[in-house]
Amino acid sequence: MAPRNPEHTDRTDRTDTVDPAALGLIPAPRTLTAAPSGQPYPLGHDTPLSAAPGTEGVARWLRTTLGAATGLPLAEGTGDRGIVLAVDAELAPEAYRLAVGTDAVRLTGGSAAGVFRGAQTLRQLLGPDAFRRAPLTASRAWEVPAVVVEDEPRFGWRGMMLDVSRHFLPKDDVLRYLDLLAAHKLNVFHFHLTDDQGWRIEIKRYPRLTEVGSWRSRTKYGHRASELWDETPYGGFYTQDDIREIVAYAAERHIRVVPEIDIPGHSQAAISAYPELGNTDVIDTTTLSVWDTWGVNPNVLAPTDNTLRFFEGVLEEVLELFPAETSPFVHMGGDECPKDQWKESPLAQARIAELGVKDEDGLQSWFIRHFDAWLTERGRRLIGWDEILEGGLAEGAAVSSWRGYGGGIAAAEAGHDVVMCPEQQVYLDHRQDGGPDEPMPIGYVRSLEDVYRFEPVPPGLSEEAARHILGTQANVWTEVMQNRARVDYQVFPRLAAFAEVAWSALPAPADRDFAAFDARMTAHYARLDALGVDYRPPGGPYPRQQRPGVLGFPREGAPPVV
Repeated sequence: MAPRNPEHTDRTDRTDTVDPAALGLIPAPRTLTAAPSGQPYPLGHDTPLSAAPGTEGVARWLRTTLGAATGLPLAEGTGDRGIVLAVDAELAPEAYRLAVGTDAVRLTGGSAAGVFRGAQTLRQLLGPDAFRRAPLTASRAWEVPAVVVEDEPRFGWRGMMLDVSRHFLPKDDVLRYLDLLAAHKLNVFHFHLTDDQGWRIEIKRYPRLTEVGSWRSRTKYGHRASELWDETPYGGFYTQDDIREIVAYAAERHIRVVPEIDIPGHSQAAISAYPELGNTDVIDTTTLSVWDTWGVNPNVLAPTDNTLRFFEGVLEEVLELFPAETSPFVHMGGDECPKDQWKESPLAQARIAELGVKDEDGLQSWFIRHFDAWLTERGRRLIGWDEILEGGLAEGAAVSSWRGYGGGIAAAEAGHDVVMCPEQQVYLDHRQDGGPDEPMPIGYVRSLEDVYRFEPVPPGLSEEAARHILGTQANVWTEVMQNRARVDYQVFPRLAAFAEVAWSALPAPADRDFAAFDARMTAHYARLDALGVDYRPPGGPYPRQQRPGVLGFPREGAPPVV
């Protein structure tokens, strides 16, 4: 039965649905119904691909990706048959409608981004082999099931943060993760580029940031309680051309990149390269090297004009590498900044008096406010971890709420935009199970189902404050993830559950049908297999994924809701 007025259908009274488990679409679309024809649409060597103005980039992606997997040329078409891409400005920007008819597969989006999101659904509909890089057989028949999908995201910010400072991922691995984000309809890549353990972005006016700051002499193996060390010198960084390539690759997939330059804490790598950035009246900063272990580091930036000018120079190059169209937000960290050195520093105390701020929290606020104003003047927005609320927050700054919901609630009620990423819920470095075989287990147990029941908008927010919740992201800190395989293990399959939380219009957490989601994951595991993702199997880690005897930092019990 054809839907009434298919462009504006009441989503609550549809009876012509198909079995979602059979197709395994993840994230779940708003509506999935049987197409009026009832017949799948075959794809062959003569199937054209027509791209209306604004969709040319999506057409290139389809030819490159589906063409490689299927062996089909998807030659350029101009008619109304084959795969037909179009933009309809009456749809929301990331909304799309995919309709399979007897003469064409029509994919219409509210913008090129919407068409691209729909292209991910088209790829899923073709089955797991559509995620391979070459056809398994030349004689394979390809067909698109007879469905109509109408879909749009719940949140505009659907992201993942990847820490490449603690353990570096080579450029090709970053590009691969952008593809994985795109496959799950995520649209923000938060790129954590600097920390105590390594500076990962080339800054030409300050070459020692990478000459010195990107390398450490050894690395703690395991978490802080571990007595094991890897004595191999460790490091790496992205050249400016690497960064340009990553940003362009993300833009082709309609993913925003949020670069993070962490200040005033988490800065020992920078201080090791340029000792004058540290609190030289408290410690001999020339003795500092890039940090080789984990935790909260006491060595923070000095509150001097020289420090401000230095990081303005850094940011001038960062803004050139991350253009505003792709990166309207710049993340300035602001988290875990111990104040002990400032309390002992005559220079810092004089600065507090000069500025007329109350205390060291006010000094940190001064740092953040300075760069908020600096970025605003250049058409960008500052975002930082929720500690930037301490001492007062600049008017235009946004908050990544990581310590729980509390910081995000306070920020939203005060009129600030918020990205919800509480560690108790969506830190994917936290262990997935309480069993003894989890490799280097840290944090609370956050199973696939736990992530699926995460709710980004906390109950009790006023209607006005709720409008300030931009969305949500999952965070991936890599202290115990030495390579791509370990990142895969921690991130997947949970990123699939998170993607559905961020995209789909789900009921309240207790009412979510996890069993139905888990059934759809059967098809999705096959896609991840085709993509070569080294995910955690549902039954527990393979022996090669375990790390027996390497201590982590597990926390017991249910995580607090704070």
